Amino acid sequence: MSDSLITFANVSRFYGEVLGINKVSLAIPPGITSLVGPNGSGKTTLMNLLTGLIHPTQGEISVLGIPPNHPERLCRLVGYCAQFDAFPKGMTGYQFIYSFLRMYGWSDAECDQRTRASLQLVGLQEAAHRPVAAYSKGMRQRVKLAQATAHDPQVVILDEPLNGLDPLARAEAIAMFRQWGDQGRHVVVSSHILHEVDRISDQVILLSQGYVVAEGQIHSVRNEVKEQPMQILVRCDRPGMLASRLFLQDHVVEAKVNPDGKGLLLRTKDADGFYLLLNRVILDSGLEVESVAPADDDVNSVYQYLIGGEGATV
Repeated sequence: MSDSLITFANVSRFYGEVLGINKVSLAIPPGITSLVGPNGSGKTTLMNLLTGLIHPTQGEISVLGIPPNHPERLCRLVGYCAQFDAFPKGMTGYQFIYSFLRMYGWSDAECDQRTRASLQLVGLQEAAHRPVAAYSKGMRQRVKLAQATAHDPQVVILDEPLNGLDPLARAEAIAMFRQWGDQGRHVVVSSHILHEVDRISDQVILLSQGYVVAEGQIHSVRNEVKEQPMQILVRCDRPGMLASRLFLQDHVVEAKVNPDGKGLLLRTKDADGFYLLLNRVILDSGLEVESVAPADDDVNSVYQYLIGGEGATV
């Protein structure tokens, strides 16, 4: 198994007779990978398997060449920010991170330096010596992020990491995730906020009822959904004329003029052919086009195409 990938080889996990995930095979490269699916789809099971908190019923897992059943080696490689809070009673933010770092055998000075740096990274340096129990939801989320990354892991697992963050903290967290991905780390994120998944992901893994239903870059996955016509929004000065020209060439299956009369929402089963035809129409007619963009080339649309009504609960 590659020491630069996170791999799952025919992995299943059952809780008694209840399915967690089934027959999952993946090869996750560096960068930001988002897990998408409704509650019960298998996202948290996948993350718990990655971190060695649970073991597969069958199949093999490798995290950069290390199997999760070697916790001493894995804990130095992986940082995990879980979805749910779990803090020792009475502990301050500083103590929460410092005591965690002491497990690595570093000196007091090294633990202190890393603790202060991680708290500063998430903007909690002024609250470092306050009890975690007195933190707001957003502050507790940030101190968990600080603890998960204080030991500088190469693999960062983040289960709903944006929950409870205000807009500014959310933007700062997304920028931080993006920086980690650009540095070549593996950042595995689960989130139900799909427009943010679109913003930060290098690739996505779509899960449903314990199965992987699609994976890859979201634009590539969308192109594979052949049976669903692609929706394209064209902002232009004469949408009616454009629609009639496109229908004559049999390149669209539906066209709707925007309420403001300045655009056209089109559905086509041949996006590449449509773009070529649109270029010819513009040249021949002098049509003034403001913008052309896919209207459904996003995680939410793709998930609903693949899963149907279940996608609405993501």
